[in-house]
Amino acid sequence: MDKWIKRLIYLGLMFTIVLVVSGSYMQLVQMHILPILTWGTIQQAFQSFFALYIFLIMVFIFFEHRDPHRMISWLVVLALVPVVGFVFYILFGRNIAKKRRTKRKRISDMDRMEQAASFQMESVDIIPVFTQTDRPLNRRLVRLLMENASAPFFIRNQVEVLTNGVETFQSILEALEEAQEYIHLQYFIIRDDVIGNQVKNLLIKKAQEGVKVRIIYDSVGCWKLGKKYKEALRHAGIEIHAFFPVAFPILSRELNYRNHRKIIVIDGKTGFLGGLNIGDEYLGANKHLGFWRDTHMKICGEAVYGLQNSFLDDWKFVSGEALDSEEYFPKVCAEGTTIMQVVSSGPDSEWKAILQAYFLMISGAQERVWIASPYLVPEDSLMTALKASALSGVDVRIVIPSKPDHFFVYWASRDNIEELLEAGVKIYEYEKGFIHSKVIIVDDQCGTVGTANLDIRSLEINFEANAFLYDQEVIRRLEVDFLQDFEDSRQLQLRTHMERPRYQRLLESLGRLVSPLQ
Repeated sequence: MDKWIKRLIYLGLMFTIVLVVSGSYMQLVQMHILPILTWGTIQQAFQSFFALYIFLIMVFIFFEHRDPHRMISWLVVLALVPVVGFVFYILFGRNIAKKRRTKRKRISDMDRMEQAASFQMESVDIIPVFTQTDRPLNRRLVRLLMENASAPFFIRNQVEVLTNGVETFQSILEALEEAQEYIHLQYFIIRDDVIGNQVKNLLIKKAQEGVKVRIIYDSVGCWKLGKKYKEALRHAGIEIHAFFPVAFPILSRELNYRNHRKIIVIDGKTGFLGGLNIGDEYLGANKHLGFWRDTHMKICGEAVYGLQNSFLDDWKFVSGEALDSEEYFPKVCAEGTTIMQVVSSGPDSEWKAILQAYFLMISGAQERVWIASPYLVPEDSLMTALKASALSGVDVRIVIPSKPDHFFVYWASRDNIEELLEAGVKIYEYEKGFIHSKVIIVDDQCGTVGTANLDIRSLEINFEANAFLYDQEVIRRLEVDFLQDFEDSRQLQLRTHMERPRYQRLLESLGRLVSPLQ
């Protein structure tokens, strides 16, 4: 559809150029257009053009969206309120249908990754954790992510779970200080505040010492990041690029596609991944949200190759520079034995890799599924999996915030609570502050920590990155945080929840109405 529209536009431009060059254009205007050009004709022409444009959008939506609920929502809005619907569609609805302005290609393909780490498919059968009869889910999850995300599994890793901002930023700053060759940093949000400037000054210092520093930031997430901050980095020799630059948000096709990843790679040997962006609010400085509860990870070992691969893939997209030297995948000598996969997903992916992994984890649980997510707007398959697991006796618990940071998503999340409680899912409202962790653990088999929330935007629209972990020790460490989160939360009861005020039900309905339009 896009291809033919572009061709029509190009043909129109070429025809106009030919008319101008031939000198007949002005004559055509004087003889045929000016005599009939009145305010009424201009208004009628505009109305006709707008109606045609709305019609073409509706045709495009009809052929583009596979989700019937979202398709019908957009069609109804455009039919009933075309002007408002047009504005909303330009802002939030346009889909690149798994295409981008340049074709993304993973810089280090499976062939090169095979040279860097041991992850042959045959190796799955010799790893004890996957051959135990009570752990079939691990084997299935590994194979799924190798197929739908080309994500190899890495064996030799050390993983440190970092709880909340102080611990996370302290670890990050210490690791940045130790960088010898290069620093690769990618974030959805970077703030020009105390911690933001602390990171900036350290990066400038390392650049002056000869360390190569590269930064990718999301254009929408860093909308308020001033020119002065970025110029200070560039002046120090740091390369910094925006992901999908947005000059005019209202007219921008890419506004809706955000790079939500938070990745740091240092010398190809140490990496960070998790929920925290760079800003003082992640240290609890936001007065409205208060204490910020989040989860991050420090990774040493082969799995850093996965983080590096994701960063270099995006770096090629934003800068046009392909970095495929062996120095970016150095031989590592990690003493750890944590088995894991690093998975990147986005609208450019062939499969919804993280969504499919979440579904398999939830539906394959035998004893428990514990989830922490700031947003609870799963699409239909995940809702079905959560309810089916709970109804079959699995201990399904979800921790969500008790206060909103995004109005519509908060109420869309609230709209799902009653249905989940009826199925036996235990819902906890975090009351100590705001919980932003994106963590799932299943039984004592596997878990995931990363950037993807349990909502439609993360799982279908954003560019995300998650680590999937197959290590009992790490799962137990995450379990400790969950137990503390339950203590700091209020468990919702179905009877009490059903007595909530009518205005809340109205807001939930509004959130439900808006959520398919994301």
